[in-house]
Amino acid sequence: MKKTEITLLGCGSSLGVPRIDGYWGKVDKKNKKNHRMRCSLFIKYKDLNIIIDTSPDMKNQLLNNKIKKIDFVVYTHDHADQTHGINELRPFFWINKKKIPIYADKRTSNYLLNSFEYLFVKKSKYYKPILEMNIIKSHFILKKKNNSIKLETIKVKHGDIDCNGYLFNKIAYISDCSSISNECLKRLMNLKLLIIDCLKFKRHATHLNFKTCLSYIKMLNPKKTILTNLHSDIDYSSLKKKLSKISKNIIPGYDGLRVVI
Repeated sequence: MKKTEITLLGCGSSLGVPRIDGYWGKVDKKNKKNHRMRCSLFIKYKDLNIIIDTSPDMKNQLLNNKIKKIDFVVYTHDHADQTHGINELRPFFWINKKKIPIYADKRTSNYLLNSFEYLFVKKSKYYKPILEMNIIKSHFILKKKNNSIKLETIKVKHGDIDCNGYLFNKIAYISDCSSISNECLKRLMNLKLLIIDCLKFKRHATHLNFKTCLSYIKMLNPKKTILTNLHSDIDYSSLKKKLSKISKNIIPGYDGLRVVI
């Protein structure tokens, strides 16, 4: 079976680490693995290049990882830290010479169409629309020529809104989450790889904390787990040491982390 290559483009919380005002929180700023851009994932499968979320750091994320082709973009939800790099997709339209397919739920679709209308609808003779909106279903297929990948939508709670995680090739990506329903948990059992939200050690209203995150991991029993959406409260080395006493199969994420499954 063809391998799936996953790159964690960003694993930081909504303001990244450090924040724009230079605040580093509790992390060791000398450790490059504590330098965190906003959450985003790159998937390479066969000849398909897929991005989940266009963070405000997207330009640097793609340059740092030498990504020069994007075929599809999939969104988890409509928050700024997941969407506001969308304008950076314009060069890929010029490269592909066709509109880039975007996949999002209805709420996120409405937000993107209203906020970035010029990318989807011709409003001026000087700017061509570069993106094509598609509303996600419970299952959908991304296909280019003879290559395709099936994604399943995993609907989770992110505070008071719904957020989409995605399941593909026995890999799940759940970046922004405060709880997961029993129905969705059943679909996430015994994965090859789970990438999951772990914002803080303390409780948080809209994200998983360390304790709750670990309880889900124990229940789901994936072969490997990567923790993402890490706040400036969480130092990479300290978290890695803490996890090593629990399981060798759970690791902290860091920007640029690449895994082949």
